[in-house]
Amino acid sequence: MDEQKTPLLQPKHDEINPVYSSVDRPPAGSSTLGATPEVVIESDMDIKVYRRRWYILLVYSLFAGTQGGVWNTWGPISTSAYDVFGWGSSDISLLTDWGPISYLISAGFFSWMIETKGLRWACLSSMLLIAVGCGLRCISSTLPAVTWTVNAGQCLIGAAGPIAMAAPPVISAVWFPPNERTTCTAMSYGLTIFLTGMGFIVGPLLVPQGTNSTCSGNHTHHKNVTDFDLYEIPETAPFWDNNNCTNSSGNIEEERNGIMFLMYVEFGWSLAILLLMLVYFPKKPPRPPCVTASLAREKFWTGFKKLFSNGQFWLLALVYGVALGVVNCWASVLDVNLAPLGISEMEAGFIGFYSTCSGCVASLIVARCADLFSKHLKWFILSLFVISCGFFTWFALACAAIVPSSTAILYVTVIIGMTAVNAAVPLIFEMSCELTYPIGEGTTNGVLTTVNNLGGLIFLGVLMIPDIHTMWMNWTVLGAVGICIPLLVLLQESYVRFNIDASTPNLHERKTLQ
Repeated sequence: MDEQKTPLLQPKHDEINPVYSSVDRPPAGSSTLGATPEVVIESDMDIKVYRRRWYILLVYSLFAGTQGGVWNTWGPISTSAYDVFGWGSSDISLLTDWGPISYLISAGFFSWMIETKGLRWACLSSMLLIAVGCGLRCISSTLPAVTWTVNAGQCLIGAAGPIAMAAPPVISAVWFPPNERTTCTAMSYGLTIFLTGMGFIVGPLLVPQGTNSTCSGNHTHHKNVTDFDLYEIPETAPFWDNNNCTNSSGNIEEERNGIMFLMYVEFGWSLAILLLMLVYFPKKPPRPPCVTASLAREKFWTGFKKLFSNGQFWLLALVYGVALGVVNCWASVLDVNLAPLGISEMEAGFIGFYSTCSGCVASLIVARCADLFSKHLKWFILSLFVISCGFFTWFALACAAIVPSSTAILYVTVIIGMTAVNAAVPLIFEMSCELTYPIGEGTTNGVLTTVNNLGGLIFLGVLMIPDIHTMWMNWTVLGAVGICIPLLVLLQESYVRFNIDASTPNLHERKTLQ
């Protein structure tokens, strides 16, 4: 294990102290917030930036996006799954729940693996879990076998979540220079959520939607919210049984074929990404891109224990866990939430997809600004949360008929609310690494994303309660984002890692290699 923690660079002369293997830290018990540890830099330190870093970033992002996309399979096609398999809302919620459940089970192991074995083994083993999980879902399309195989597949796919969610800051720390780290994390996160959001479109496009054509009172146009009991989902909404609704056996068979075709497509795609990673995906570059990339991090268990005494990290973890845990899981069941408002499954899918696309663009723009105007991450994050809170307030009031509601208002409020909060995610990742350095990025973000999944699991667990309806979700999302604003105000910024790299300007003239 120890050999895996050796620095990327070794001293070229025995008489020179191996200054890259450790960081001189202040004495125990002293205040270290914002203080830069003393680091001695060798004059002949060899810093290189490789063009292949963009390829590594692309392959990793395809892997992470695949994990999110195949996890997000069932929410967008919930109506068809209800028709074909007779599943209810609790069944669909359980399939979504396997994401955070499996994450919590595997997070500790994969956080250890990425710190001790490196990126290659962590990413390859995670991608293998995804491929096997997708393969299990292709085994059967008939009850009761399909229920078992799909749940088993979702469980394995969820187990790959820790590396898919937590590794972008590790990629940026190992392969990218300081002035590109936040941008790198944002690009990876953006492509990941884009592929996840494709589930809102690809699923409904490949799987015919159950029309329940003989159901009385089934409307596809937008209804004024006063048409429904605000705290009750109508009988014609997806998942809920309506004895007056029937669907022809021909339509059901068509939906079944569409679902299985989607399973085969996702399985083939996951195998292709696995092959791509097998061909070339090294654990690190031959030479580090910056000083801190060559410095050894805390050993896994040492760093893990130290996280629990870092109050500023837990403030940020609470922000990420509460806000993003709730918002992302809320988005995964967006069609259920909007069904009482007369929004169809396809239209809800487009709202989710547009939110994802705008979040990708916004996260990249904001991250680039954060790289250009360094050491202001807190204020970028705080501003984005204020914007998101404002639009989620508008959305909740519109759903409750307190303010006028229309399809356009639902589009605008959901898209901008989700865009703002998702644009803050890469900044939260990088801020957590700065607050906890020299604890490893994999350890830090493994714990951070575990808190996120715990928040999502609680949210989805409430959704499984019978007759819980949907109005509570809107106020929960608003409260989850709003409560984080005062927490962010209390957060104290610290940029130890950045200061170490910034203190060696003579090393910033790097050669770029293939």
